[in-house]
Amino acid sequence: MTQTENTLGTRSYLNPKPFLNMLTGKSVIIKLKWGMEYSGKLVSFDEFMNFQLEEAYEIVNSKRHQLGELVVRCNNVLYVREDIDYSENLDKKQIEKPIEEEEKIEIEEK
Repeated sequence: MTQTENTLGTRSYLNPKPFLNMLTGKSVIIKLKWGMEYSGKLVSFDEFMNFQLEEAYEIVNSKRHQLGELVVRCNNVLYVREDIDYSENLDKKQIEKPIEEEEKIEIEEK
């Protein structure tokens, strides 16, 4: 459980499980201890706080690089939050998709 201080200065504990249950199926951002950030739809988590994301992106310098499905191990996580900035109308310039196999072949033939 997470320890917090309330306005009276006494400490209380928060259980993260209801918060994570609320985020399941929503877009989240997971920041790792090493500074890397990933966003995607939270599919599931377990009792150890391992996370499974789908439609995942790595965020580097405010640009999103498509990854697909991602599993994040619990001991690497600094925090998890809802990605409130995410929308279906995301500026396409922010997303760099991986090169498809067909595109690689075309480039090599030229």
